[in-house]
Amino acid sequence: MRTLIGDMHTHTLVSGHAYGTIREMAQAAAEQQLRVLGITEHAPGVPGTVDPFYFLNLSAVPKTLYGVRVLHGSEINVLDGGRLSLEQRYIDRLDYAIAGIHLTCYEDRGRDGNTENLIGCMANGKVRIVSHPDDDRTPLDYERLVEAAKRLHVALELNNSSLLRPGSRRNCVQNYETMLSLCARMNAPIMIDSDAHDPSAVGRFEAAEAFIRRVGFPEALILNADEDRLMRFLLD
Repeated sequence: MRTLIGDMHTHTLVSGHAYGTIREMAQAAAEQQLRVLGITEHAPGVPGTVDPFYFLNLSAVPKTLYGVRVLHGSEINVLDGGRLSLEQRYIDRLDYAIAGIHLTCYEDRGRDGNTENLIGCMANGKVRIVSHPDDDRTPLDYERLVEAAKRLHVALELNNSSLLRPGSRRNCVQNYETMLSLCARMNAPIMIDSDAHDPSAVGRFEAAEAFIRRVGFPEALILNADEDRLMRFLLD
């Protein structure tokens, strides 16, 4: 498998439960020979994260650090009714957005309700990734989810952190097997991310890469295996 060139789901200390600065994360990305780093701070709903005003001043950060291209997003919470937990005026200032279910601000609505809420958030034009769609505490209908991801130009994520701690997300291994089989069948691209909350985890994809090899998932559908393909998908 080709070396992955981007890590598009990471958090710095301003997310409230992460432990590196933007520059420390970018330096770690350079050490891992990444070409692109996505900084995606948590949106309101996760305890201790930034005030949304933070997202209005991202132009102050250099576009390149340590030779790594830095993009700014946010991991935004899925809410009932397919709503996102960040106002659109802030979302519009991001390079891209990630939509994800977090139990700090979401109650399980059953397989159909969870899937409808997530797909509703995926319809936002800035959302390009769904984070860790792998936890049976909020079960999902993967056939509907993969079909919607393909239609809405959104990548489903294979989260390395989930695979390192499979007990933290119920049935994540089995759910990823189902999801990746459907993605391969429907020709739906995915993103492999670290979900790093410390510089030491940036660009570390070993568990996810081993999983990909085991299930035989096609490299052509892994967006961050190719820089041009990644950037077109995120920013077009």
